[in-house]
Amino acid sequence: MNTLITTLFNGVSIGTVLLIVALGLAIVFGLMGVINLAHGELMMLGAYTTYVVQNGFKTYLGTESQGLYIWAAIPLSFVVAALVGLALERGVIRFLYGRPLETLLATWGVSLILRQFVRSVSWGMVGGLLAFCGLFFGGKWLLGKSARIPSYRQNLVTTGLFLLSGAIAWFVGSNINNDPQLARPWFSARNVDVTAPGWLQGSIRVTAGIQFPASRLFIIVLTLLCLLGVYLFLQKSAWGLRIRSVTQNRDMSACLGIPTAQVDAVTFALGSGLAGVAGFAVTLLGSVGPNLGVNYIVDAFMVVVVGGVGNLLGSVIAALGIGIVTYLLGSGTMVRLLGGADGGAVVSFFDFFATTSMAKVMVFALIILFLQVRPAGLFPPKGRSAEV
Repeated sequence: MNTLITTLFNGVSIGTVLLIVALGLAIVFGLMGVINLAHGELMMLGAYTTYVVQNGFKTYLGTESQGLYIWAAIPLSFVVAALVGLALERGVIRFLYGRPLETLLATWGVSLILRQFVRSVSWGMVGGLLAFCGLFFGGKWLLGKSARIPSYRQNLVTTGLFLLSGAIAWFVGSNINNDPQLARPWFSARNVDVTAPGWLQGSIRVTAGIQFPASRLFIIVLTLLCLLGVYLFLQKSAWGLRIRSVTQNRDMSACLGIPTAQVDAVTFALGSGLAGVAGFAVTLLGSVGPNLGVNYIVDAFMVVVVGGVGNLLGSVIAALGIGIVTYLLGSGTMVRLLGGADGGAVVSFFDFFATTSMAKVMVFALIILFLQVRPAGLFPPKGRSAEV
């Protein structure tokens, strides 16, 4: 019984990690139809935000503040990822709605850019980017206020402004990089460690043979709070009503005066912010690196597809199911439950898949078989959502 309870808890804890990663993706992919391959990198930004907040607390408030940084890291991870997601939606995604293949390619390129940005970001790069954004976007704002430039010359002027801003930004960044201390990358390609507070480093003893890691329990509680918050936002708030309206019928919503462009931006920012919270949660499980998001993006898409596109309940069931099955197979629990090495061909079959990598292969195969029976997932869309 103790083994079974521990196995179920470990499976549920894996499932909740998958769920909190997939929660933002379920909103972006499920409600907006955008295939966002940069979702894992938004999650990575949330993890690095947690690392920076931890170091900031340690530097300015001392080591005694180690147990307090997570209360600042959670909202800041959400805000940073949401702002980057908002910039991504306003700058790229809004031109590609209704074209999922183009969104896939564009967000894949953005994911590569974000990964390389984290590897090489320094004060010189930040100074150059700030100079470029201030000059280019400030110049465009001033040009928009001016009525002296004919419309047929605006594109030419914008191109010239872009080149001039880029040249000045390169000059600023190069001058900053002349100082070796300022030119040093903030993070580089190495992994960094986030130290969990002392009250999350131990285990909570339930019985004599059962102990649950405190960090895993915290992630489970955090996932439930995020799930509750998303549900209340979508079902009880005015913006949630607008999001559901635009999801079902964009043209009719626009006719009724709903600002569909703002709804798209809010939805994408919400999904991106949840990815940042997922990044914070993952820091409690291991080190943080530029390739952090790659390890979770495929599993997150599996959760969304199996649960049913846009259905939060389906995502919950799919995440828990995939987590439990993955742990049962990968940990060798199925072999022990079936009687060990003397169990015959069935035990040999499960013993072959009793590693983490082979367990994922089996889960992929089971998902493919499931989708042959229910290609729309556990809870397929109905009504207007299905027509879209």
